[in-house]
Amino acid sequence: MENIDRLKCSLSLATERLLNQQVGMEGRSSAHYLAMASWCDTQGYKHAAAFLYHHAEEERKHLLKLFHYINDAGGHAIHPEITEIQHTFKAFRQVFELALVHEVKVTQSIHHLVDHCFAVKDFSTFNFLQWFVAEQIEEEILARRAVELFDVIGEEGIGCYTIDKALGALKDSA
Repeated sequence: MENIDRLKCSLSLATERLLNQQVGMEGRSSAHYLAMASWCDTQGYKHAAAFLYHHAEEERKHLLKLFHYINDAGGHAIHPEITEIQHTFKAFRQVFELALVHEVKVTQSIHHLVDHCFAVKDFSTFNFLQWFVAEQIEEEILARRAVELFDVIGEEGIGCYTIDKALGALKDSA
């Protein structure tokens, strides 16, 4: 007879492991954005800080969405140990360039997970993950737009002040 504990879970061990890795990715995302927000706050970029604090909370909600899915499917969601978070930055622009790089990594991770689910015919998890696929499109657009502000406005003179204000408006449009 099959192991009854595994029958209580609709996830394969491999899928559960990959979902928990994504939980880790979302947890690190939240921590990264929180650290970025704090740095912006200390540098006087209040609108950018608000944008990033909001983003940190959004990433935490993504983590919780995955947590609930894993546990509801009979698996065991594991909160990751979060280390190696950068807390200081050389420049205002660097914060948003790193955010874009990070969002692309998250997208790649989601795509890997979706590909796995399709390959193993876990259509329930595949369907669940479609929300994350759509969300990552929005996340990358927002991250690219933030970096574009530095290119369009420039950082000279009152440029950083103007970019900070524009990031506040970008947060409100997200």
